[in-house]
Amino acid sequence: MSHKFNPENKAKLQSEWRKKNLPPIPTLEELGLLSEDTVADLGCGIGYFTIPAAEIISSTNRVFALDTSEEMLTELEERASIAGFSNVISIKTEEYDLKLPNESVSFALLVNVLHEIEDKERFLKEANRIVKSKGRIALVDWEKKRTEMGPPIEHRISLEEVMELLTATGFEVSKEHHLADIFYGIVAVKNEYLTKE
Repeated sequence: MSHKFNPENKAKLQSEWRKKNLPPIPTLEELGLLSEDTVADLGCGIGYFTIPAAEIISSTNRVFALDTSEEMLTELEERASIAGFSNVISIKTEEYDLKLPNESVSFALLVNVLHEIEDKERFLKEANRIVKSKGRIALVDWEKKRTEMGPPIEHRISLEEVMELLTATGFEVSKEHHLADIFYGIVAVKNEYLTKE
């Protein structure tokens, strides 16, 4: 079974520890988010990365905040409204149905989400569907080692496994990052030739 984050623990998503080890704007900049991007934040939670992404991109572009939890999305909407961002669009999704049209975003973001997914390949194929040709997917997850915070080690997924999954689902890995020695980041480009059956 995958390790699922409990929405009751949502305060942890804004903790000082997280802000120190995974600061949102520097992390998004390191992952290569650009002002011209249209973003899908998959498993957006309360908007820890969604709202900073809206700050980075042009106000005429959109950040789609996708989550299966109504509770998380309600809090995200409140936060986006207080922050004054009208280009954040929240969408309640199913785990393997992201509710967006084909090729609708240039940048898909998954932060500490993939290790929670049971069928990771199916999920990444669905992520591939919504990313434009030559668009990017940026994935951050916990290093597969014991750390003070985070899910049990047996629920974590290694950098190597993620790279294999991305290749198998039509992406070409372009960059690797190690963030605070606790998380890894991978940026991969949608390869139109790999994606075609």
